[in-house]
Amino acid sequence: MSHSDIQKFNTNEVMSAVTVFNQVVYLSGQVPKNTDNDVAGQTREILATIDELLALANTDKSRLLSAQLYIKNLSDFSTVNAIWIDWMNGCVAPSRATIQADLVNPNWLIEIAVTAAQN
Repeated sequence: MSHSDIQKFNTNEVMSAVTVFNQVVYLSGQVPKNTDNDVAGQTREILATIDELLALANTDKSRLLSAQLYIKNLSDFSTVNAIWIDWMNGCVAPSRATIQADLVNPNWLIEIAVTAAQN
């Protein structure tokens, strides 16, 4: 059985940051690299990473199909939403879920996973 129709990028022994199958791009949950940032800084950093990873797979945020936002503190929801709306400016927003979650690293305030169609 061949898996050459499945592409994977930025892979380690635990996960691939990007998986592409049947012209659909799946991103693993993206987390902040700089945990000294507040939720706004962490969100902006993650969205920039998502832009970069989508570009690797020949697509962009205008082609998002769905998004899952995991936030540590529900009190950060309005801040995250405002940054999301600004980032999505000029694009139609995808289907989305926002979930309060205890994230793996206690210094992560947000994690975002998205799925997109290829261009």
